[in-house]
Amino acid sequence: MNAMTKVSTTERYARAVETSKRVRWKVEEDVIRGRRFDTAHKFLPDGLILADAFTTLSASEKRYVSQIQGRTYANIFGLVERFINAKVLELSHDHWFGDQVALEALVRFSDEELKHQALFRRIDAMIGDVLPKGYRFDIDPNGVARAVLGKSTWAVLGLTLDIELFTQLHYRQSIDPDTELSELFKDVFLFHWKEESQHAILDELEWVRHDAELTAEQRDRAVDEFIELVAAVDGILQSQAKADTAYFATTCGRTIGEDEARAIEAAFLKSYRWQYIHSGAQHPQFGKVLTSLISEQQGRRIQAALDTLH
Repeated sequence: MNAMTKVSTTERYARAVETSKRVRWKVEEDVIRGRRFDTAHKFLPDGLILADAFTTLSASEKRYVSQIQGRTYANIFGLVERFINAKVLELSHDHWFGDQVALEALVRFSDEELKHQALFRRIDAMIGDVLPKGYRFDIDPNGVARAVLGKSTWAVLGLTLDIELFTQLHYRQSIDPDTELSELFKDVFLFHWKEESQHAILDELEWVRHDAELTAEQRDRAVDEFIELVAAVDGILQSQAKADTAYFATTCGRTIGEDEARAIEAAFLKSYRWQYIHSGAQHPQFGKVLTSLISEQQGRRIQAALDTLH
């Protein structure tokens, strides 16, 4: 059984390498292609921004919310890919003098994550060219990366798999089917999805591999650190929901009272928690992998923590 498992794992790394070669793309030539963003279109679909939660806004104002959230979406991905890339490079050390196919897979993973960061910096600047001045995203990617990487590898890989899986879910279920979205924005996440699909496979392989080396006590501490990381993500989302609400209120073209501003901020936070926490936590593959690694009691601890984020 061990030999069969080893062969199966090696084959999965090899398939990731082959797919990486096949779907490889360039930012300017393949994704941007000389285009600009058009504010006549939504950037994110209603199902991702939870448009119905913005009960006081008109249809055009909800479209504007989708554009603000689209810029934040690009910035959040640029943020998380900073620590993901650092962790992938660290994990590659384990394969330096071992499975060279696995090493190549992780090196390609790292190269693609660097490219994705460059893509999202480009998208942030391009959206800034067509939206009003005053947008703020003051979260330092390096500071966040240092804080995240201070946690256990188990916890970081759990968060990373969650992120990679919800990326796929968002594209397949919400972004791709929406005919009212900006075609350029859809293409950004089409090409992103093509490579992230392989990253999720590698995240799972590395998480399971690392988990096998832990004692029960180490894993239990790692579960607590995973919960701490989710809480830290929520802190970022609360801060950005406040910033995006302030930006909307000052640039939407009408006066927003205090009560409405509070309702809009709550709607921003609700949508961000769905996008960056709950949609991944509820992904069937994430649940399958997580429950295979932890006890029922540990699962209840994680669920109790998630239940507070509503």
